[in-house]
Amino acid sequence: MKAEQPDFESPDFLKTHIASILDFYAPRIDGPEDGFRSCFLDDGTCYDPHLRQLVGSARYVVNYATAYCRDRDPQHLAWAEAGLDFLTRVHRQANGGYVWQIERGVVTDDRIMAYGHAFVLLAAAQCFKAGIQTAQNTMNEIFDFMETYFWDSAGRAYFDERDASLEKLSPYRGQNANMHMCEALLSAWQASGETRYLNRAEALAERFAFELAAQSDGLIWEHYDADWQVDMTYNIDNPNDRYRPWGFQIGHQTEWAKLLLILDEERPNPKLLPRAEELFQRAMRMGWDTEHGGLIYGVGPDGTACSTDKHFWVQSESFAAAWRLFLRTGEGLYREDYNRLWAWSWDHMVDHKHGAWHRVCNAKGTPISDQKSPPGKTDYHTMGACWDVLQVMGG
Repeated sequence: MKAEQPDFESPDFLKTHIASILDFYAPRIDGPEDGFRSCFLDDGTCYDPHLRQLVGSARYVVNYATAYCRDRDPQHLAWAEAGLDFLTRVHRQANGGYVWQIERGVVTDDRIMAYGHAFVLLAAAQCFKAGIQTAQNTMNEIFDFMETYFWDSAGRAYFDERDASLEKLSPYRGQNANMHMCEALLSAWQASGETRYLNRAEALAERFAFELAAQSDGLIWEHYDADWQVDMTYNIDNPNDRYRPWGFQIGHQTEWAKLLLILDEERPNPKLLPRAEELFQRAMRMGWDTEHGGLIYGVGPDGTACSTDKHFWVQSESFAAAWRLFLRTGEGLYREDYNRLWAWSWDHMVDHKHGAWHRVCNAKGTPISDQKSPPGKTDYHTMGACWDVLQVMGG
């Protein structure tokens, strides 16, 4: 039986929904070991209490720092401080790089990933907004570290991966780490007022949403070779990969649309809104499942589905972009998109029994696994989308 649908445009609904997600994680994240636990089943059972993954560690900090900025709950501030301490004390290595994975206090995956560092920067920026003064040092260190080891001045984008020694650079180039660096840089600019963050966010938006997208018919492709040429074969047999899937990612088109709108608020540029509209509209046309509803994961270069799964973050990032577009343009179509994305998510993605959101459903909207929160999923996307809508609502 489906839960009754609320008013998705109500600030009170959004605040209550955020609180319900926080309530799912709150009694479960603390364990006998350092750092926050993840790896939760639908009912909240932790199936791997020892694993600490960089993205998850950082996203918890983002969640609690952002929550504190809105609700002033001292527990949220304490968790943000503790989480930032764990990042800088345990994930961070002597060479300044943050390792990907730790188990029982021992490094078990020592890769140095730009994607993970983007979330450390975002976590530090949100902490600085929350009044944690030491976070400014972390922001500066991460930016400088990325400048030294990951910034490709010729390619005008960030490299993706180095080994633990920082000497071996992977030839792989990707947009995902750069997109989240753009997000983190915008937050760092808002927190500090330092223009170097805004300048770099603007440069990444120009590079990926305009220049590189011209190689792929105006849509943003995921993978590039060492010369920043589109690589249409990378992971071609793996369109469901969590971090490097093949195909045009529907959610990344809409997520870039949201970032372009945020950038346009911070540094107005007349070309940003039309580009955001183009990306969002094309994503909705290609990605909306006309039979079952919801947005699918990916489509191939010919526009046909390569993954019909429905991922939680795709729906939430898309409804945030839809609401921003509605407020900017006044076009009712975007309001309708916001509500239909929420309605489908409410019926299929939100776990009304245990709380939070399922991670991924099949085409018909049935969860494909009872692993609600594997490493890296902290419902940062879902709460972040709600917070973003609340912010632009003024709620």
